[in-house]
Amino acid sequence: MSFELNKKLSAKREPLPTSVNIDPVTASIIRGGLETVCFEAATFLGRAASSPIINQSNERNAAVIDAQGRLAAVSIGTPHLTFVSQLTVRYGLGLFDEYDWGPGDVFVGNDPDYGGGHLPDYNVYAPVFDDAGELVMIQALQAHQGDTGGKDPGGFTLEATDIFTEGLAIPCLKLVHRGEKRRDTIKLLERNNRFPSFAGDLAAMIGGVQHSAKLLQELIRKWGTDSVRAAINYNIDDTEKRFRDEVAKWRDGKYSADVLIDHDTLGTKDIKVHVTCTVAGDQLTVDLTGTDDRPNLVGVWNTFANSRGYIMTQIAASIDPAIVKNEGLFHGVEMIIPEGTIAHPPINKPAALGSFHPACEITEAVCLALSQVAPARSAPQVYKIGMPNAVIGFDKTGQMWMDQGVDARTMDVSAVQGIDGWGSCPVALGALLLAEAEDAESRFPIINLNREMTMDSEGAGRWRGQPGSLNVKKVMEPTMAMAWMVSSDHPMSGLLGGDPASPYGNHFEVGTPNEYKIELTARAQLPAGAVIAYQHGGGGGFEPAILRDPEAVKEDALDEIVSISRARTKYGVAFTGSVEEYDLAVDVAATEALRQNMRATAAA
Repeated sequence: MSFELNKKLSAKREPLPTSVNIDPVTASIIRGGLETVCFEAATFLGRAASSPIINQSNERNAAVIDAQGRLAAVSIGTPHLTFVSQLTVRYGLGLFDEYDWGPGDVFVGNDPDYGGGHLPDYNVYAPVFDDAGELVMIQALQAHQGDTGGKDPGGFTLEATDIFTEGLAIPCLKLVHRGEKRRDTIKLLERNNRFPSFAGDLAAMIGGVQHSAKLLQELIRKWGTDSVRAAINYNIDDTEKRFRDEVAKWRDGKYSADVLIDHDTLGTKDIKVHVTCTVAGDQLTVDLTGTDDRPNLVGVWNTFANSRGYIMTQIAASIDPAIVKNEGLFHGVEMIIPEGTIAHPPINKPAALGSFHPACEITEAVCLALSQVAPARSAPQVYKIGMPNAVIGFDKTGQMWMDQGVDARTMDVSAVQGIDGWGSCPVALGALLLAEAEDAESRFPIINLNREMTMDSEGAGRWRGQPGSLNVKKVMEPTMAMAWMVSSDHPMSGLLGGDPASPYGNHFEVGTPNEYKIELTARAQLPAGAVIAYQHGGGGGFEPAILRDPEAVKEDALDEIVSISRARTKYGVAFTGSVEEYDLAVDVAATEALRQNMRATAAA
């Protein structure tokens, strides 16, 4: 059963054996070398891959895992992939003798029940041996693939009740043996993918880890096996110590939060994530007991590895960013993820959509809880998108194409203490870039009609969230469109009294008598010329809106982020002049009177 395997894979691992007593400077230099190789691996993949989701959007991450299965170094692409890779590799390590591991080998895994995230997140990894033939570390590259060979393109089947509906599950498969590609296994993977670009993506992942394995071998030869092992041990221990020092500064106590998902893909409402974060001295415990465990839910099952990784992603954002991200963070926190909940499902549950929800609600809940003790570093690692509009069709040769809806937009960019929400992507997506709308038009038979921010869609606060955007596109040929709509009833939360973000919304066949709003899910056949209008939600606010500097509200009004009426009713700011004449000015006396009245009303 996966529950027992998950316990085994997530258990604390011993340090690497070494006789070297390394100094901090040398340990730091070696760590820098490992991180540089990770960066090279991720860059190699980004430049060599065939599909836009990797070579434009950068939805990939590189990591070095040591021979014990501990996370030793990372290069962040998408933060949520940072803390997942090691469990897939740990499962492979358990097959070291059975699968005949050796120099020049390359493996792949993606199975949610064997340490993986969801099926689209392929983890390709290569062992690195020293000249004496001893395993020292593993170079891993994880990236989101556009398809998984399941029932529906992209692997996102809205009504899936098991993992097999979603695609090909790979616990551990050898792709390269002693430097020679296993063309039978590679052809098997290529055949189980709808898109010809997959062959290039897989080749780029293999090439990336092979290139990086050679660089790591050079690093081992330069410093020596024992010194590299000692450096890895030192840096993991140092991260744990510094992390515990941070936690020790927090106020002891229990801090809880609840976050709801609108509904599962069949319409069961108000799916709950509950978290209690306990601080006791230098020990942090994150407990998801109380999270939804209804067995009949569909589409909202997150994998154990993902839940564990998403918790850590939010914790890592809540501490000093100078603390190195590695296995030491996991040593410094106890995670309780109850079996049978949507955060730790039974074996063979579908998991593709779970990487959106409840994964994001897990980080959101941890952020809400920890904001009570670490407000200055409470940056929500969340994207509340539900599921991007996927538009699917066939070209004249019969080849399927899919616009995955990852091009230009503004969504979910929340405020943090002292800084308004800014940019187009939430911090949760890290180095992920949005593909250019013009590029999508050159690849697919679509036209983007609108990519504008929506006035009054920011989460109000002393520091306000970024507005969401209305994205309108027209399909030029008959196509199928898929969507799962959430974050309408329960949009992104504000922090410490800030307002929640604005909700999402979606309409198909806009401007025709057939126009309709997507309330739950959609798998629709759209005629040529059909228009889709997707309203992306804004970001949440931080602290009460009535505390916002009136001059900042004025600037928001001039920038058409906030309307004059919203400035008055939400922020308690009155103006003279007008936006049109650009002579807007804060009416200080009227503003003070407004705010006094708002405080009195709230107190009553």
